[in-house]
Parts: sequence; structure tokens; C-alpha cells
Amino acid sequence: MNRLMQGAVVMGCVVIAMFFLRFWRKSRDRLFLFFSAAFALLAINWTALALTNADEPQTMLYLIRLMAFVLILIGIWDKNRAAAKAG
Repeated sequence: MNRLMQGAVVMGCVVIAMFFLRFWRKSRDRLFLFFSAAFALLAINWTALALTNADEPQTMLYLIRLMAFVLILIGIWDKNRAAAKAG
């Protein structure tokens, strides 16, 4: 992928992470904190891919992306668990 596009994707992930962090600070809803951490990990993943010039399937960098998606799933599970306790 073009380095300009990779930089744009990293910037987008950082901006989204900052928005979710701001929403978390206002609401203290942990789901936003999980999403913010996940997008921060995605930004780290894209940065590492851009700097290493490696083909992703040939590296272990995809594990960072996997951790981000697992964080999103944990956040959704945590939100549903809290809702079930309240209801």
C-alpha cells in the first residue's frame, strides 16, 4: 500500500481513538475505553507495517490487529454483561 495511504489510515485510527477517549471521559462508559484502546492498537499496527515494509501475512504483526479486535469483542461482552446485571 502506498505510504501516503498508510499514513492517512494511521491518522484516522488515532483520531478515532481520541474521539472514543473523549466520549469515555464524558460518560465513563467502559465500552468507549475499549474502543479507544483498540483503535490505538490498530494505529500501532499500521505504523509498524509502514515502517517495516513487510508483507503482512509473512510477519507476526497481524497479532496486533487480532488483539485490537479481541479488545472490541471484550468491550461488547462487558457492555452486555453490565446491561444484563442492571436489567
